[in-house]
Amino acid sequence: MRQRRKSVAAVVGGVRVGGDAPIVVQSMTNTDTADIEATVRQVRELARAGSELVRITVNTDEAAAAVPRIRERLDQSGCTVPLIGDFHFNGHKLLKAQPGCAEALAKYRINPGNVGRGSKRDPQFAEMIEAACRYRKPVRIGVNWGSLDSDLLTRMMDENSASPQPRSANEIMRAAVVESCLQSAARAEELGQPHDAIVLSAKVSGVQDLIAIYSELAARCDYPLHVGLTEAGMGSKGIVASTAGIGVLLQAGIGDTIRVSLTPEPGGDRTLEVIVAQEILQTMGLRSFMPMVIACPGCGRTTSTYFQELAQSIQGHIRQRMPEWRKAYVGVEEMNVAVMGCVVNGPGESKHANIGISLPGTGERPVAPVYEDGEKTVTLKGERIAEEFQDLVEKYVARHYPRRDAR
Repeated sequence: MRQRRKSVAAVVGGVRVGGDAPIVVQSMTNTDTADIEATVRQVRELARAGSELVRITVNTDEAAAAVPRIRERLDQSGCTVPLIGDFHFNGHKLLKAQPGCAEALAKYRINPGNVGRGSKRDPQFAEMIEAACRYRKPVRIGVNWGSLDSDLLTRMMDENSASPQPRSANEIMRAAVVESCLQSAARAEELGQPHDAIVLSAKVSGVQDLIAIYSELAARCDYPLHVGLTEAGMGSKGIVASTAGIGVLLQAGIGDTIRVSLTPEPGGDRTLEVIVAQEILQTMGLRSFMPMVIACPGCGRTTSTYFQELAQSIQGHIRQRMPEWRKAYVGVEEMNVAVMGCVVNGPGESKHANIGISLPGTGERPVAPVYEDGEKTVTLKGERIAEEFQDLVEKYVARHYPRRDAR
């Protein structure tokens, strides 16, 4: 039985992270933040898809200066999703030079490995924490495998070499990631950052490394944890790797926010990472975001592709309608829809769904019975089965889920 790890709760722009709050879906823009139009457009797309926190790159004076205007434009359009500033190398300078940026952001992401080197590291880290304290902002201390604190890693490698029973280099790398997180969090608290205003992350690109590091981190602290596989990759590889790593941790009760870091194809839709994150949480039974469409995989009984096309059409229709349904109806995200392809499992699966359709397989009568809450209600036939079934789904939603404005 899955038991959620206990953590303190942080508040990020009105969104609770950790404690008993639902696991939060995050995403990140890939626009030039200085391009206000493009960034506002992409943030709105991500928020509409269901991202509850959106991170933006803040790497130049121009980008930092654009942040308050981006926030203003989003607010004017009714998009209230909190913005997280992603800082590397010069964050201490930007937060000081651009107070409007520091105020407009809901959280600062700080990478301890990229704050500064040698004697500069501590004072520059301190400047960022002092800004967070001044503006009362939470921080995410985000350690990344690819930019790990080189001084810490060298020291731990040297100590390991001198040990009578040295561990492997990979084990030391994992340990260094955890230590960087915990030491940086402790230093932030020494500088005045509240314990419940710190979120930790430890991003790596290997699934087994991710599981080992977060398991250790979860055992040693009660900060909220942001979980995700960094540089997961493109397409199915990125989706499968992210699902494997994040899924194992979530099942162990580890993770308060998640991001699926997919590399989009050229011109690809950035919102795919939001959809995958939602589907991980929903298929594991941790949250409900939209109705689930159950569809059979097809076999020799379903040589027609019609049921595949219908399943795709219904899935697309539901995803398109969900933002409006969510605003209008209570509980619609928990609806189950079945689109089946033949008589073997079609009627049974359709009866188990809230609303389902069993399409004819090869050689079967060209009719499609529809079931609502286990009862057959109508039989569809002809050329407009898809449109008629979508209309039935719309009517089912309107009949079975209470309107928010009527409560």
